[in-house]
Amino acid sequence: MARKKKALPLLEGVRIETVAAEGKSLVRVNDMVVFVPFAIPGDVVDLQVTKKKHSYAEAEVVRLVEPSADRIAPVCPHFGVCGGCKWQMLPYALQLRAKQQQVVDALTRIAKVELPECSPILGSKKTLEYRNKLEFGFANKRWLTKEQIRSGEVFERQESVGYHANGTFDKILPIDECHLMDPVNDRLRLAIRDYAYEHDLTFFDAREHTGLLRGMMIRLSNTGELMLLMQFCITTDDERRQAEALLAFVKDKFPEITSLLYVNNTKFNDTFGDLPVETFAGTDHIFLEMEGLRFKVGPKSFYQTNTEQAYELYKVARDMAFCEMDNGQLTTDNGPLVYDLYTGTGTIANFVARCARKVVGIEYVLEAIEDAKVNSRINGIGNTEFFAGDMKDILTEDFIREHGRPDIIITDPPRAGMHADVVDVILKAAPERIVYVSCNPATQARDLALLDSDYRVVKIQPVDMFPHTQHVENVVLLERRGR
Repeated sequence: MARKKKALPLLEGVRIETVAAEGKSLVRVNDMVVFVPFAIPGDVVDLQVTKKKHSYAEAEVVRLVEPSADRIAPVCPHFGVCGGCKWQMLPYALQLRAKQQQVVDALTRIAKVELPECSPILGSKKTLEYRNKLEFGFANKRWLTKEQIRSGEVFERQESVGYHANGTFDKILPIDECHLMDPVNDRLRLAIRDYAYEHDLTFFDAREHTGLLRGMMIRLSNTGELMLLMQFCITTDDERRQAEALLAFVKDKFPEITSLLYVNNTKFNDTFGDLPVETFAGTDHIFLEMEGLRFKVGPKSFYQTNTEQAYELYKVARDMAFCEMDNGQLTTDNGPLVYDLYTGTGTIANFVARCARKVVGIEYVLEAIEDAKVNSRINGIGNTEFFAGDMKDILTEDFIREHGRPDIIITDPPRAGMHADVVDVILKAAPERIVYVSCNPATQARDLALLDSDYRVVKIQPVDMFPHTQHVENVVLLERRGR
């Protein structure tokens, strides 16, 4: 006879203590640490435990008994279900305090190296409508909230466009409003949805791998340009005609779109980096501007999604790279040689080029490197050179012998941090200083420990790129020991 599973407890009247990792909060109940989403310090709540392990538990709020004095009203109608902006009920000043502490905790507990005092975090001037890029999915099944399921409400249309719901790959949470970008994102998304309803277009079924409408990406420029990329799953001539008719509708209804693109993705995942992108109307790119420089951004290009705050981030990196060292300026006659690792479309490389003798950029994505070269050319920058390939394969001792030992290395790796082989080559290259830009303080801390034998941390500057989320960027300046 099967053993009956023990019911998980209901914890009544507990007061949330502090902000924890992954956008959750924390409370200790009878020596058990409990992680809770969508609650803030000071809230008194009833909690239903949803997962219990030996050393911790996870729970959800079933009743807000007494709201914290700090709690504010979320601006988004989808808050608490979408999960994209988990801190909307937390005042921005407290969000910044929590993010700064997140950086300090990661560097202290993981790196375990000597650290200077952390500089105050740089907050974002815009806390709403700050993103220049959003992606939405289509599905023939909508995600229902617990309240909707309990109500027995019957929806006329199951087909939805919005964000993928947590814990499911085949259902979409319908989004009516998203305050992360200019309202043009709502107008585009809802117009395409209504057209699809009216013309009986099929929405993607991730289980059966059928359905025309699969995804959409919007990119918005501070130069006034607008890109829309539609992701289709076209398998018949009729579906191709339907896709072209939809694109023609969008082109006529939204003349502000300067780059109207589409990709046919019949793969078993939503990524399209390896697929050709077709131009239906306009150009195949947009431009973003920063400090008088123009950056070409295509549908596959990486560019920081908070345009205004990206400028602040890159100024921090540039100031750290070229500010005076303990014993004076770098001594090269006509500027330092800089390596920009994980250069993307060359944004940092071109941004700092005027301060350097030469900047060498390395990036895995070939299309991004081609954009980086274009960005140098259109800005009249002649002292950059870019290489495409896996970082650990490109950045070798032979490469350094050929292109010169860098005086400065700027590195901005993905969330996983730097490969150990890359760290090893950096140590052998022995630049005078390293500027490490990170979107994940935990992996940054791990890499700082690996660099500690030869480098000491002299500056720490957190930068908030993503208000209302738990994510934080951090920039660290390291200088070579024994100087």
